[in-house]
Amino acid sequence: MIITRRAVNAVLAMGGLAAFVGLSPLRLIGEAMAQSATATDVAKPVSLPDMALGPKDAVVTITEYASMTCPHCSRFAEDVFPKIKTDYIDTNKIRYVFREFPLDIKAAAGAMLARCIAKDDAGKYFAVIDTLFKSQDTWTGSNTTESLKLIGKQTGLTGDQVESCLKDQALLDKIAADQKYANEVLKVNSTPTFFINGDMVKGEIAFEDFKKKIDPLLKN
Repeated sequence: MIITRRAVNAVLAMGGLAAFVGLSPLRLIGEAMAQSATATDVAKPVSLPDMALGPKDAVVTITEYASMTCPHCSRFAEDVFPKIKTDYIDTNKIRYVFREFPLDIKAAAGAMLARCIAKDDAGKYFAVIDTLFKSQDTWTGSNTTESLKLIGKQTGLTGDQVESCLKDQALLDKIAADQKYANEVLKVNSTPTFFINGDMVKGEIAFEDFKKKIDPLLKN
C-alpha cells in the first residue's frame, strides 16, 4: 500500500492533521518476497538511531516493530511489556529495541512526536510511546493535532514546537526509509512484529510465550 499526497491530504481534512500539509508521501510497503533476514540484518539501524533499554552486550536482544495506531501494539504495551521490563530489562538480562513501523499517517505523526520529545533519551522515548499507546483512542480521533499538542505540552513542548516537529520533512523521510528496510529486508508486514536474537515472532503474544523463548537463550 502506498499513501499518496492525495491520500494524505484526504486524511488531513478528515483527521485534523493540518500540520502534515506539504509533507512528502509516506510509503507503506506491502509484503515482499525474498530470503529470510539474519540477526545481523535486524541489528542494523538504518536512518534513525535505535531507541533501546538494557545493556548493549546482553546475550538476548528483542527488537519490536510497532505502529502507534495499532490496537494490538497498544495492548501489548499495556499488558505484556511491563512484565518483560520488570523481569528481563530492569535486571539487565536483555536489550529491548523499539522501532517505528507506521501503518498510517497518524501513526507516523505519533512516531515523529516521540522522536522530537525524546531526542536521544531512550528512557524518555519509551515513556512517550507508553503515553501514546495508553491514550491511543483519544489522539487518533478527529482532533489528532490538538491531542498531540497536549501530549507535547506535558513534556514541555509548545504548540508551535509540536507543529514544527510534525512538519519535519527529514524526520518523516527517515521513518519511511527505516520502514522500507524493515519490509524489504526483514519481511515485516504487520504489527507488532518481534525479533528475538533475529528470530521473527509475529503478533500480540503472551508474556509466557516470550518467557519460553527468552529463558533458554539466557542459559546458553
